[in-house]
Amino acid sequence: MKYYFLSLGLICLLICCGGNKKIEEREENKDISLLIEDKKSNEFKTGAENFNVYLPLLTGKKVGVVTNQSGILNIETENVVVKNDIKEYQRIFKSHHLVDFLIERKIQVQKIYAPEHGFRGTADAGELIKDGKDTKTGLPIISLYGDNKKPKPEQLIGIDVLVFDLQDVGARFYTYISSLHYVMEACAENNISLIVLDRPNPNGGIVDGPILEKEFTSFVGMHPIPVLHGMTIGEYAKMINCEKWLKDGVQCNLTVVPNLNYTHEMVYSLPVKPSPNLPNDQSINLYASLCFFEGTNVSVGRGTEKQFQIYGSPFLAKTDFSFTPKPNLGAKDPMHNGKVCYGEDLSTIPKVNRLELKWLIKAYESTSDKKAFFNSFFVKLAGTKKLQEQIEKGVSEVEIRKSWEKGLEEFRKVRGKYLIYE
Repeated sequence: MKYYFLSLGLICLLICCGGNKKIEEREENKDISLLIEDKKSNEFKTGAENFNVYLPLLTGKKVGVVTNQSGILNIETENVVVKNDIKEYQRIFKSHHLVDFLIERKIQVQKIYAPEHGFRGTADAGELIKDGKDTKTGLPIISLYGDNKKPKPEQLIGIDVLVFDLQDVGARFYTYISSLHYVMEACAENNISLIVLDRPNPNGGIVDGPILEKEFTSFVGMHPIPVLHGMTIGEYAKMINCEKWLKDGVQCNLTVVPNLNYTHEMVYSLPVKPSPNLPNDQSINLYASLCFFEGTNVSVGRGTEKQFQIYGSPFLAKTDFSFTPKPNLGAKDPMHNGKVCYGEDLSTIPKVNRLELKWLIKAYESTSDKKAFFNSFFVKLAGTKKLQEQIEKGVSEVEIRKSWEKGLEEFRKVRGKYLIYE
């Protein structure tokens, strides 16, 4: 296992860019991960639940928190029950939101910074999120979406350290890693420390898809990585920092608080929806494969209860399966609103372990107007023009996948430098 442990109160430091170094060299490095061993049990814990590491780093500091509804942690307590004059101790777990937990622990939380979908995670994809105030705590909420993707210096005044806790799903175009980039950049430029609380990648260690080409950089693809990167968000933060992907090659003072007793092969079911249109494990598993449809005239089920588990369009050949999108939470005006869409229901298929292109190719082949199938967003999602060109020319999925091999091989070498877990 790729772990370094806290033992007898001494913290071993893992430098993101390489192996063990002298202490004075470590102090010069701006990206340090703190790892500890849980002496009490071998139970899995998220970085947020690994609070013995980060609470001492926040004590006496003015703290900002980048999070949303996915920033929850379960804390174990003992419940004493008396039966026949005998005390029995029952283990119970209580769920807390990170912001509430920090306030309970007397941490001086100053502001909340919210990504796409907002602090409560209810806004549509791409919907403008305004600054506001959290009704429970009274804390100001700064939106990190729309025109303000990167915290401005004036929005960071009075902040000593930022804590980043968002549940990623392992796909390049899922914008939480883009928000991570901008937060890291802002921290580096404003001399603010950043603590990333790691969480599992629900798509494990799957690495697949075309590598993003620099000319197609956007908020749905900021780095030269494949569609599925196979890293946790903590590992990914280390990569951003040490590959010097931030503006002008700056690096932030980064601490990653790891998951405990975790491997990339571990099956992990998210306790809450990471965003409104990823309601369950099936949608999260199919997200990377079906999200390509967002760059076409085919619906991925927004406006239904099976988002990212079905696909269809009025322009596809009629099948036994159809659905009619209607406005709902997370899709106030869904594609093909009120129109019958024909396609496929994938909600019960076995879990996929790679980026699947077969549904995209099948839909393109059966659409009534191939010239109207793709839109300009597709190239941003793919990170390259080549994929659309290959599909339009009728290149087989096997040949398309072969064209990715060299880029994936090079990426795996880079990725290997930053893995915390097996």
